[in-house]
Parts: sequence; structure tokens; C-alpha cells
Amino acid sequence: MAAARKAKVFDPFERREIKKLVAEFGSPLLIVDCERIRRQYRQLRRALPRVDLHYALKPLPHPAVVSTIVEEGGFLDLATTGEVELVARLGVDGERCIHTHPIKRDADIRAAVARGVRVFVADNPDELRKFVPYGDRVEVLLRVSYRSPGAVSDLSRKFGCDPEQLLPLARRAHDLGITVRGLSFHVGSQAPDPGKHVEAIESCRRLLAAAAREKLGPCDTLDIGGGFPIDYSQRAPEIGYFCAPIRAALAELPKRVRVIAEPGRYIAGPAAIGVASVMGRARRENRWWYYLDDGLYGSFSGQLFDHAHYPLESLRNRGKREPSVLAGPTCDSIDVIAENLTLPQLEVGDLIVGRAMGAYTWASASEFNFFPRATVVSVNQKPGDRGTVLKVEY
Repeated sequence: MAAARKAKVFDPFERREIKKLVAEFGSPLLIVDCERIRRQYRQLRRALPRVDLHYALKPLPHPAVVSTIVEEGGFLDLATTGEVELVARLGVDGERCIHTHPIKRDADIRAAVARGVRVFVADNPDELRKFVPYGDRVEVLLRVSYRSPGAVSDLSRKFGCDPEQLLPLARRAHDLGITVRGLSFHVGSQAPDPGKHVEAIESCRRLLAAAAREKLGPCDTLDIGGGFPIDYSQRAPEIGYFCAPIRAALAELPKRVRVIAEPGRYIAGPAAIGVASVMGRARRENRWWYYLDDGLYGSFSGQLFDHAHYPLESLRNRGKREPSVLAGPTCDSIDVIAENLTLPQLEVGDLIVGRAMGAYTWASASEFNFFPRATVVSVNQKPGDRGTVLKVEY
């Protein structure tokens, strides 16, 4: 019997497909592959089977990504009124969302409550008082700080109360009539190892038990944040291996405790590539300088704000390779993407691809010097419908 014919998979990250998309939509371009969004989400689900995953919109707040996560059965992590309104426009029930920014304006709380969001995060007494007018319509997760200097971005530097202050803060919430749903922490972005997650989980287990003994609230939820690492210029640990100690620590929690997480980069980062074209070149100090139509003020903004270094490649791969520099399009001298590359001699119109550019790239891009942000094109929005392309304008 003849072997079954294997269905053709549409991979928008292949060279031929990249060129087709650029021919259709122009450059610069950010290509988001929803099939890779699903893949990353499912991998993390397998690595953390007890955990409800709330995709953090901040790294890539794109409608196609949000819809894909919701269709997978996932939840959402919101931090701003703009994100609240985005998911509302997509018809997402506010009950599927948490609002995790520890510092909010009253207008932010009011807008989220109006959209059905019920669970918020707070980390200090002043913030707790903002919830008093909302009575029994809200619950809070109290954020605890566990410093992680080894993380690329130590988020506990800016937010969270000291563990020693947690019980006094929970007592204050109780006195104000605010329901303490549980605790949260975030050990930082691109965590180098799971040790800080484990330490924080073990500490929070003791704090939850102490708060429950004092009857300070249900205290039945623990938000373990995000920080799960991905590959950039260096390989990250395989996610199942990385999460093994975290799973062991979570197994020590009481069965009544619901565990949630806020993955953002892990889901979005590998699921998009940036494509820029050469708009000019110059020979300087025995190196070719290639000026692209995207740069540090655009999709490569993550090199400044996120400390990321994206794997770069030229779609032209023939010819002698020479020392080269890739620069962005603006008139600012800081706008240089990479200086230590060897590339074949490029022509105007040749394409440069940055891999793993889904997180903190287009989301933090500007239109400095009036160079427009990259067009976002999403593909594979429906499983099996690998040829669908959607261009989203903002």
C-alpha cells in the first residue's frame, strides 16, 4: 500500500515564503506565525501541567496572538487600559483575564472592572486603598519581591513587597474589606535557571499557609509570573528540563491552591521574525555599511530596551563574505544594529532577517524620524489553514 501523502506545511519563515510576503506587503515586515504561537503554548503547558497560563500581552499585543491563545484554552494577563480594550474588542470575557500592574490609576481599575476583570495585583497599602470603592467586585493578589540579579531584567527591583511585609499587607487588605485571593511574584525576564522560581514558590507556600491561618482571605491562588527563557544568540535550556524543579516545588503546594503563570516572551519571542531591506550602502574603513529600513528605533528596539541580541542572516548567501555593519534608517548615529558581521556583498533591496523577534520589538518600536513601524503580517491563524495571511493596520 502506498504511503499516505503528507500534508504540506506552510512555513512563513522559509526563505521563499519570506520573499513572497515581502513582495506582497513590502518591508519592513514582522511576520507572526500563529502555528508557532500554538507550539510554544503547548510546550509550556506540557512543562507546567498544573498551571493555568495567562499570556502577557506586553511583549506582542497583537490581535492574532491573543485570539490564538484564547482558542487554545489559555488565559490573558493585562497591565494597561489599552490592553483591556484590545481584548474587549476581540470579545474575550474579562473573567479570563487578570490585571497584574501593581501600580494603577483609578481610571485603570474602573475600566478593567467595567470589562469584567475581577483579579488585580497590589504590593503596598496605598495601592490597596484604591480598591475600596469597588467593594466585592474585585480580588487582589499581593505581589512579593524576590530579587534576581542574574535575570536579564530583574522585575522585583521595581515591584513587590518584602516577604516580611506580606502578612501586615494582607491584614491591611482584610481590614479594608478587600479579598486577598492569593500571592504573586515575578523573578525577572530570561531567568538564567529555575532556582529563583523554586525559592519564591517555597516562600509563598509558607506565606499562603500563614495568611490562611489568620483567615485573611481565601489565599488559594499563586501566580508564579513568567521569565521562562528562549533562544537568542545563545541557547536556552529546554523548557521541560528548565521547569522540572519548578514542577517539584509546585507539587508541595496544597491541592486547593490554583497556580497561574504569565508567560509572554516564551510564547511570542520565537513566533515572529523581522524582515528589513537594504536601502543604501557605503564603504567605510574597509567595511561595508548597509542601511536598512528598520533599526533600533523600530523593530530592533529590543536591543536597547530588552537587552536582546537577535540571530541575523542575509537571504543572499552567495559570494565572498566580508566584514559588514548593519545600520538603521534614521539620522541618529546610535541607530546601528550590528557591527561584527561577515556578509556577502549586498545590493539595495536585499533582505535581512532577524529571528526570535516576537517579543519586545514591534511592541516598543517608534516612528522616530517619521520612519514607519514595520507592517505586521500574521499567518496560520487557524490550525490547518496555513495559507491564510492577515495584515493588521494600527
